[in-house]
Amino acid sequence: MTTVTISPKYQVVIPKSIRESLGLKPGQKVQAIEYNGRVELVPVRPIREMRGFLSGIDTTVPREDDRV
Repeated sequence: MTTVTISPKYQVVIPKSIRESLGLKPGQKVQAIEYNGRVELVPVRPIREMRGFLSGIDTTVPREDDRV
């Protein structure tokens, strides 16, 4: 686990290993979410990058009668 420090301007540096594994680029947007007492940074992806990410998903899940 890597520890980061909050600067006097409330800035943090995302460690290089994490930036590389997530493919983050300078200027890219991330959403900051407070969840159960922690801060999560979620990369904002362009909608074009999302194309096809659900391919192969199982659509045979049971549904309620009013949702068919």
